[in-house]
Amino acid sequence: MNLRPLHDRVIVKRVEQETKTASGIFIPDNAAEKPDQGEVLAVGPGKRDDKGTLQPMAVKAGDRVLFGKYAGQTVKVDGDELMVMREDDLMAVIEK
Repeated sequence: MNLRPLHDRVIVKRVEQETKTASGIFIPDNAAEKPDQGEVLAVGPGKRDDKGTLQPMAVKAGDRVLFGKYAGQTVKVDGDELMVMREDDLMAVIEK
């Protein structure tokens, strides 16, 4: 991937969700919502505060994260659909 995020931005690839409900009903592709989970592929160096100090990022490449339905900007890179968003758009890191 030739994409390097700047400042407090992260590159996220959506993780595919289940197409079957707990009761065994299959959800067709056109009825399924876009997943709100993804894997962080790259992170920027961080944001600078008012004093010019670099604030480190709380997430790292490889983290699985939750984000809002309308968060970020979708871009296509090498045929993959990726999202570029600010660290503030992330709601949580999913711990394993």
